[in-house]
Amino acid sequence: MKYLEIVLNESSSEIIKKIAENVKAEDLRFYPVDKDGMQISRMIVKDYYLQEAINSFCHIMGDQITSKIVILPIEAYLPKNSEEDKKEEKATASKEAIYNEIKKNSNINSNFILLLVFSTIVATIGLIHNNLAIIIGAMVIAPLLGPNMAFSFAVSIGDAQLMYSSIKAVLLGFFIAIILPLIFALFFGQNLDTYELVSKTEVSYDSFILALASGAAASLSITAGLSSILVGVMVSAALLPPATVLGLMLGSGNSELAIGAAILLLINITSINLASKVVFFIKGIRPTFWDKKEKAKKSMIIYILSWIIILIIIFIYIYYKPSLLKSIF
Repeated sequence: MKYLEIVLNESSSEIIKKIAENVKAEDLRFYPVDKDGMQISRMIVKDYYLQEAINSFCHIMGDQITSKIVILPIEAYLPKNSEEDKKEEKATASKEAIYNEIKKNSNINSNFILLLVFSTIVATIGLIHNNLAIIIGAMVIAPLLGPNMAFSFAVSIGDAQLMYSSIKAVLLGFFIAIILPLIFALFFGQNLDTYELVSKTEVSYDSFILALASGAAASLSITAGLSSILVGVMVSAALLPPATVLGLMLGSGNSELAIGAAILLLINITSINLASKVVFFIKGIRPTFWDKKEKAKKSMIIYILSWIIILIIIFIYIYYKPSLLKSIF
């Protein structure tokens, strides 16, 4: 449950009561009107109805320049809800809460860069020594979930600034994940034929299913307000190893295996972003104001079509892969 504090003009009191009724708010209270004609009202709203309440208030704020909505967490609530109320509650998170969490996890800072460097080093060592435990350790510390989910979420709400910052974070992440193993292979060329290495260069239709499941699970955990730590490991497992193998194969001059790793990485990126966008759409993640809705609609169409076209091209590549590779090499 959340505690909502709304600052609106005194004339909006009846509308506030109507909104509170629609979202089944509890303990609605109005405070004295200030000298500027603004009035504070407070109510308790269940998480499931939080986004609906926020959207309704945003629509009536209009030209009220000093209007505000403050969302406060509730650490405890007495008396406790009845068992019937608990059954009716559904796990969900508001768009604003998701935005703040995603934005925080997709910022480029020293921690983000260092975690990428360390996770790439660990993944490189694990792949070279064919040690699955080390590779899993790299997945745990790799911060790749945030930027990818932020990009998909930014498209959903039409936020160009978040879209731009998330793209920068994604590109930086893959640059580090590819360039460090490439340098390692150039200066410390070793026997790069372990099972874990070679397996990350093999492309099959199963790769699509695994990546789609990763993207869908990640976005679902975010919209449901659940912990995304384990899902983050799953997403990192789909992104970091292929990128690391791509760098190693480029550094060792093995172009055939490098192409396989690059295709697998592209499949995972495309599938994860496409699946997450679909889940965000199903969960109703859309802009609040009408002027952004048109931008989001256009960007969503371009976004989905682009990923689908890429996947179709990859499908064709996989189907004709033997003849293509034979003609190239």
